[in-house]
Amino acid sequence: VSTVARGAKKSRSPLFSTTLQFCYGDYVLYKGKSMYVIDESMLIDSFQDLLDDLKDLTYASYFCELMDIAMNDGEKNEIMFKHLVSAFYLIRSHAVDIKTLARSFELKILQATGYGLNFDYCCMCGKKITSFNYFSFQYLGGVCDKCRRTNGMNIDYAAGSALKYLSKASLESAYKVVLSDRVKRELYKLLNLVISQNYFKKPKSLETLRYLENFEKNKI
Repeated sequence: VSTVARGAKKSRSPLFSTTLQFCYGDYVLYKGKSMYVIDESMLIDSFQDLLDDLKDLTYASYFCELMDIAMNDGEKNEIMFKHLVSAFYLIRSHAVDIKTLARSFELKILQATGYGLNFDYCCMCGKKITSFNYFSFQYLGGVCDKCRRTNGMNIDYAAGSALKYLSKASLESAYKVVLSDRVKRELYKLLNLVISQNYFKKPKSLETLRYLENFEKNKI
Protein backbone atom coordinates (compact mmCIF):
# COMPACT_ATOMS: atom_id res chain seq x y z
CA VAL A 1 0.00 0.00 0.00
CA SER A 2 1.03 3.61 -0.45
CA THR A 3 1.44 5.45 2.84
CA VAL A 4 2.27 8.86 4.26
CA ALA A 5 4.69 9.28 7.18
CA ARG A 6 4.04 12.76 8.53
CA GLY A 7 7.10 14.53 9.90
CA ALA A 8 9.33 11.51 9.21
CA LYS A 9 12.05 13.63 7.57
CA LYS A 10 12.80 15.31 10.91
CA SER A 11 15.65 13.49 12.67
CA ARG A 12 13.83 13.61 16.02
CA SER A 13 10.71 12.01 14.58
CA PRO A 14 9.97 8.48 15.94
CA LEU A 15 9.27 7.51 12.32
CA PHE A 16 12.62 8.73 10.96
CA SER A 17 14.62 5.51 11.37
CA THR A 18 11.77 3.24 10.23
CA THR A 19 11.02 5.04 6.97
CA LEU A 20 14.51 5.08 5.47
CA GLN A 21 15.10 3.23 2.21
CA PHE A 22 15.03 -0.59 2.55
CA CYS A 23 13.83 -0.51 6.18
CA TYR A 24 12.05 -3.64 7.39
CA GLY A 25 9.67 -3.19 10.32
CA ASP A 26 6.20 -3.47 11.82
CA TYR A 27 3.84 -0.60 11.03
CA VAL A 28 0.47 0.51 12.37
CA LEU A 29 -1.56 2.35 9.71
CA TYR A 30 -4.84 4.19 9.65
CA LYS A 31 -6.90 5.14 6.64
CA GLY A 32 -6.64 8.81 5.70
CA LYS A 33 -8.78 10.68 3.19
CA SER A 34 -6.83 9.41 0.18
CA MET A 35 -3.93 7.34 1.56
CA TYR A 36 -2.92 5.29 4.57
CA VAL A 37 -0.95 7.13 7.26
CA ILE A 38 1.76 5.54 9.43
CA ASP A 39 0.76 5.95 13.08
CA GLU A 40 3.36 3.78 14.81
CA SER A 41 6.36 1.73 13.71
CA MET A 42 8.96 -0.64 15.11
CA LEU A 43 12.24 -1.32 13.33
CA ILE A 44 13.24 -4.94 12.68
CA ASP A 45 16.22 -4.36 10.37
CA SER A 46 17.23 -1.16 8.63
CA PHE A 47 19.38 -2.75 5.88
CA GLN A 48 21.18 0.60 5.64
CA ASP A 49 24.46 -1.23 4.97
CA LEU A 50 23.12 -2.03 1.49
CA LEU A 51 23.54 1.66 0.69
CA ASP A 52 27.31 1.45 1.18
CA ASP A 53 27.97 -0.67 -1.91
CA LEU A 54 26.81 0.48 -5.35
CA LYS A 55 26.12 -3.04 -6.60
CA ASP A 56 24.19 -4.02 -3.45
CA LEU A 57 22.19 -0.80 -3.66
CA THR A 58 21.37 -1.32 -7.33
CA TYR A 59 20.20 -4.91 -6.94
CA ALA A 60 18.19 -4.15 -3.80
CA SER A 61 16.51 -1.26 -5.64
CA TYR A 62 15.79 -3.56 -8.58
CA PHE A 63 14.15 -6.16 -6.35
CA CYS A 64 11.92 -3.47 -4.82
CA GLU A 65 11.03 -2.08 -8.24
CA LEU A 66 10.18 -5.54 -9.56
CA MET A 67 7.90 -6.12 -6.56
CA ASP A 68 6.16 -2.82 -7.24
CA ILE A 69 5.66 -3.63 -10.93
CA ALA A 70 4.45 -7.18 -10.28
CA MET A 71 1.78 -6.22 -7.72
CA ASN A 72 -1.22 -3.90 -7.69
CA ASP A 73 -1.68 -1.30 -4.95
CA GLY A 74 -3.46 -2.93 -2.01
CA GLU A 75 -2.69 -6.48 -3.16
CA LYS A 76 -1.50 -8.95 -0.51
CA ASN A 77 1.21 -11.51 -1.22
CA GLU A 78 3.04 -12.86 1.82
CA ILE A 79 5.19 -15.20 -0.28
CA MET A 80 6.63 -12.33 -2.33
CA PHE A 81 7.32 -10.32 0.82
CA LYS A 82 9.25 -13.23 2.35
CA HIS A 83 11.26 -13.58 -0.87
CA LEU A 84 12.18 -9.88 -0.74
CA VAL A 85 13.33 -9.98 2.89
CA SER A 86 15.32 -13.17 2.25
CA ALA A 87 16.94 -11.57 -0.79
CA PHE A 88 18.01 -8.54 1.28
CA TYR A 89 19.69 -10.77 3.87
CA LEU A 90 21.44 -12.73 1.12
CA ILE A 91 22.67 -9.54 -0.56
CA ARG A 92 24.09 -8.40 2.76
CA SER A 93 25.83 -11.71 3.44
CA HIS A 94 27.47 -11.87 -0.01
CA ALA A 95 27.08 -15.65 0.31
CA VAL A 96 25.41 -15.93 -3.11
CA ASP A 97 26.56 -14.62 -6.47
CA ILE A 98 24.44 -11.49 -6.89
CA LYS A 99 23.54 -12.18 -10.53
CA THR A 100 22.49 -15.75 -9.75
CA LEU A 101 20.43 -14.45 -6.82
CA ALA A 102 18.72 -11.93 -9.11
CA ARG A 103 17.73 -14.63 -11.60
CA SER A 104 16.40 -16.82 -8.77
CA PHE A 105 14.42 -13.88 -7.37
CA GLU A 106 12.93 -13.10 -10.79
CA LEU A 107 11.78 -16.70 -11.18
CA LYS A 108 10.19 -16.64 -7.71
CA ILE A 109 8.31 -13.41 -8.47
CA LEU A 110 7.08 -14.76 -11.81
CA GLN A 111 5.83 -17.91 -10.07
CA ALA A 112 4.11 -15.96 -7.29
CA THR A 113 2.23 -13.77 -9.78
CA GLY A 114 0.95 -16.50 -12.08
CA TYR A 115 3.74 -16.53 -14.66
CA GLY A 116 5.53 -19.68 -13.54
CA LEU A 117 7.78 -21.11 -16.25
CA ASN A 118 7.51 -24.75 -17.34
CA PHE A 119 10.81 -26.64 -17.48
CA ASP A 120 9.59 -30.20 -16.82
CA TYR A 121 7.45 -30.76 -19.91
CA CYS A 122 7.64 -29.48 -23.47
CA CYS A 123 5.32 -26.48 -23.58
CA MET A 124 4.28 -27.45 -27.13
CA CYS A 125 3.53 -31.20 -26.99
CA GLY A 126 3.57 -31.95 -23.26
CA LYS A 127 6.37 -34.52 -23.49
CA LYS A 128 8.51 -34.80 -20.35
CA ILE A 129 11.93 -33.23 -20.88
CA THR A 130 15.10 -33.54 -18.82
CA SER A 131 16.99 -30.88 -20.77
CA PHE A 132 16.27 -28.26 -23.41
CA ASN A 133 18.03 -25.56 -25.41
CA TYR A 134 15.07 -23.53 -26.65
CA PHE A 135 12.60 -21.40 -24.66
CA SER A 136 9.19 -20.28 -25.93
CA PHE A 137 8.09 -16.79 -24.88
CA GLN A 138 4.59 -17.51 -26.14
CA TYR A 139 4.05 -20.56 -23.93
CA LEU A 140 6.60 -19.71 -21.20
CA GLY A 141 8.50 -22.96 -21.20
CA GLY A 142 11.13 -25.24 -22.66
CA VAL A 143 10.64 -26.84 -26.09
CA CYS A 144 11.73 -30.40 -26.93
CA ASP A 145 13.93 -31.25 -29.92
CA LYS A 146 11.02 -32.51 -32.04
CA CYS A 147 8.65 -29.54 -31.80
CA ARG A 148 8.62 -26.45 -33.99
CA ARG A 149 10.63 -23.57 -32.59
CA THR A 150 9.04 -20.16 -33.05
CA ASN A 151 8.56 -17.05 -30.90
CA GLY A 152 11.38 -18.04 -28.60
CA MET A 153 15.09 -18.01 -27.89
CA ASN A 154 17.94 -20.49 -28.29
CA ILE A 155 19.88 -21.06 -25.08
CA ASP A 156 22.71 -23.27 -23.92
CA TYR A 157 21.73 -26.59 -22.33
CA ALA A 158 23.53 -25.40 -19.19
CA ALA A 159 21.25 -22.36 -19.09
CA GLY A 160 18.21 -24.61 -19.35
CA SER A 161 19.45 -26.75 -16.47
CA ALA A 162 20.14 -23.65 -14.37
CA LEU A 163 16.63 -22.32 -15.00
CA LYS A 164 15.12 -25.65 -13.99
CA TYR A 165 17.12 -25.80 -10.75
CA LEU A 166 16.62 -22.17 -9.74
CA SER A 167 12.88 -22.34 -10.39
CA LYS A 168 12.51 -25.13 -7.81
CA ALA A 169 15.24 -24.32 -5.28
CA SER A 170 14.91 -21.73 -2.52
CA LEU A 171 16.71 -18.41 -2.75
CA GLU A 172 19.03 -19.62 -0.01
CA SER A 173 20.08 -22.57 -2.21
CA ALA A 174 21.14 -20.37 -5.13
CA TYR A 175 24.73 -20.47 -3.83
CA LYS A 176 24.95 -24.10 -4.98
CA VAL A 177 24.78 -23.01 -8.62
CA VAL A 178 28.01 -21.94 -10.32
CA LEU A 179 27.30 -20.33 -13.68
CA SER A 180 29.63 -19.27 -16.46
CA ASP A 181 29.50 -15.67 -17.67
CA ARG A 182 27.87 -16.85 -20.90
CA VAL A 183 25.06 -18.63 -19.06
CA LYS A 184 24.54 -15.61 -16.80
CA ARG A 185 24.12 -13.40 -19.86
CA GLU A 186 21.63 -15.82 -21.42
CA LEU A 187 19.54 -16.05 -18.25
CA TYR A 188 19.56 -12.28 -17.86
CA LYS A 189 18.42 -11.75 -21.45
CA LEU A 190 15.73 -14.44 -21.29
CA LEU A 191 14.18 -13.40 -17.98
CA ASN A 192 14.44 -9.72 -18.88
CA LEU A 193 12.30 -10.42 -21.96
CA VAL A 194 9.80 -12.53 -19.99
CA ILE A 195 9.38 -9.78 -17.39
CA SER A 196 9.09 -7.03 -20.02
CA GLN A 197 6.41 -8.95 -21.95
CA ASN A 198 4.25 -9.98 -19.01
CA TYR A 199 4.18 -6.94 -16.72
CA PHE A 200 2.79 -3.53 -17.51
CA LYS A 201 6.18 -1.84 -17.58
CA LYS A 202 9.85 -2.69 -17.71
CA PRO A 203 11.99 -2.14 -14.59
CA LYS A 204 14.27 0.84 -15.16
CA SER A 205 16.84 -0.51 -12.72
CA LEU A 206 17.84 -3.10 -15.32
CA GLU A 207 19.50 -0.33 -17.31
CA THR A 208 21.67 0.41 -14.30
CA LEU A 209 22.51 -3.26 -13.95
CA ARG A 210 23.70 -3.39 -17.55
CA TYR A 211 25.84 -0.32 -16.94
CA LEU A 212 27.44 -1.99 -13.92
CA GLU A 213 28.17 -5.14 -15.91
CA ASN A 214 29.85 -3.15 -18.68
CA PHE A 215 31.78 -1.16 -16.08
CA GLU A 216 33.13 -4.39 -14.58
CA LYS A 217 34.25 -5.63 -18.01
CA ASN A 218 36.10 -2.38 -18.73
CA LYS A 219 38.02 -2.66 -15.46
CA ILE A 220 39.51 -6.01 -16.47
